[in-house]
Amino acid sequence: MTRLYLSPPDLGPIETKLVLEALESGWPAPAGPDLGLFEAEVAVWAGVDAAVALGSGSAALHLALLGVGVQPGDDVLVSSFTFAATANAATYCGARPVFIDSESATWNMSPELLADELTERRRTNQLPGAVVVVDLYGQCADYTAIEPLCAELDIPLIEDAAEAIGAHHAGRPSGSFGRVGLFSFNGNKIITCGGGGMLVSDDVALVDRARYLSSQARQPVDHYEHTEVGYNYRLSNLLAALGRAQLSRLPGFIERRRAIHAGYRSHLAELPGLRFMPLTSVDDWNGWLTCIVFDDAALSARVRAALGEVDIEARQLWKPLHLQAAFAANPGRIDGTSEHLFEHGICLPSGTAMSDDDVARVAAVIRATLTAP
Repeated sequence: MTRLYLSPPDLGPIETKLVLEALESGWPAPAGPDLGLFEAEVAVWAGVDAAVALGSGSAALHLALLGVGVQPGDDVLVSSFTFAATANAATYCGARPVFIDSESATWNMSPELLADELTERRRTNQLPGAVVVVDLYGQCADYTAIEPLCAELDIPLIEDAAEAIGAHHAGRPSGSFGRVGLFSFNGNKIITCGGGGMLVSDDVALVDRARYLSSQARQPVDHYEHTEVGYNYRLSNLLAALGRAQLSRLPGFIERRRAIHAGYRSHLAELPGLRFMPLTSVDDWNGWLTCIVFDDAALSARVRAALGEVDIEARQLWKPLHLQAAFAANPGRIDGTSEHLFEHGICLPSGTAMSDDDVARVAAVIRATLTAP
């Protein structure tokens, strides 16, 4: 049987058409018409005034942190239950990531733990340079609670929506929360450029500054003039053309991934000892990955092994950053929520091109494993 991957790219005729047009136009790289159009189209999706397309979500987060004024020696409060790139970007600025654990309601950063951390830091006059909140597995964090906590103390809030383009919270689109947001277009995301990312914000000056830094901080003169250090972070026009094609298909991708999730629920809902990632609203989630948690951690390992034996990719949930050796010395406000999820949970294949039969195949392996004597 064909191997089932977790979240492979879904490419079709429109991607071929737009990429070939970009090649034939003579604008494969660096800048070109597709780049500006892609930025404008993503800004509309995010409901913001400006956007700049970059080589990765990590590059977008690095420039976002610089844009809000994070300095060497600052602390940056960061979601622990996520990929290392979120904390790595803080270290690029010479700052120290400080980890905040998850809430059980969404698996995203706990507003209660964040409030406790900010209260303590206010008391000791050690406010962080920024707070970076990750929208996990395509679901927005509880910004209704989080935004006021940061606004009260005038702490810049950055929305790491790398996994969540097309998601919403309280009627607002992902990318629109806090001072600045970002998306990733890595190969496993719901839309891809084969790589790439986007910084988005209503702060046009911040976006313009990010665009300048992303092009090696080159001065607008005929020769190569540089008055400060910049970065080679700009996305190419060719990859932007691919991104535009993918973005045009995003509504269909979201619909299909939600249908895949519904299929898994239909096949597995009545099994004891198994729970799905809690969703505040299916209509607000972009459906990126379907995730399940087992009451017994040993069952999680058994199911992953059983799926692997029949060429089905499944993966443990994120290993919390406070447990990673790279950040062993970093402080955090931790209550064990994300560690439990890591030990007990897995991500299931959720690619847009999966058939209903593929979903049934995955579910059958899980069912057989859980019901085996």
